[in-house]
Amino acid sequence: MQHTFVADILTNPNNAQILARWHHLSLPDSWLVAGCLFQTVWNRLSAKSPEADIKDYDIFYFDVTDVSTEAEQARQEEANALFHDLNITVEVCNQARVHLWYESHFGYPYTQLHNSQQGIDRFLIPSTCVGINPDAVYAPHGFEPLYQGILSINPLTPHRDLYESKANSYQQRWPWLRRLES
Repeated sequence: MQHTFVADILTNPNNAQILARWHHLSLPDSWLVAGCLFQTVWNRLSAKSPEADIKDYDIFYFDVTDVSTEAEQARQEEANALFHDLNITVEVCNQARVHLWYESHFGYPYTQLHNSQQGIDRFLIPSTCVGINPDAVYAPHGFEPLYQGILSINPLTPHRDLYESKANSYQQRWPWLRRLES
């Protein structure tokens, strides 16, 4: 199923271009993650354009040597320059600093991470926990829940209000998705 996933996400020309330019970023422990991947799959399963309604393209990296806002912003500016011709929003986030701002933004504490994969592990919905870079694919819950459209709360981030908001948003765009409530 991993080959199917890779083939599907590459049908989105923005994903393909980001991955083709990946090594120009020089970001440590970096992954293309989140909506640009699982939403591409759901768009394909819904016979929509692969890039339809994708708000942004998220890149996680992990750099504990500088967790300043300024360092992350400098990486963001590098990505903006590299992908400017794609006319998409690319958001770069240092997972080594998420614990510094998460609670003030989302209202819940967030323990410090030790790598980018741990950030992927904590997405609100397990079927959306996917990441890719030119050298690897990461899907801690496998691909079946993603392709089956299963929405459930992630026990690593059991924030029901945030989950409900995400699940509602997803079901509005892809009505065939189904919730498995715990």
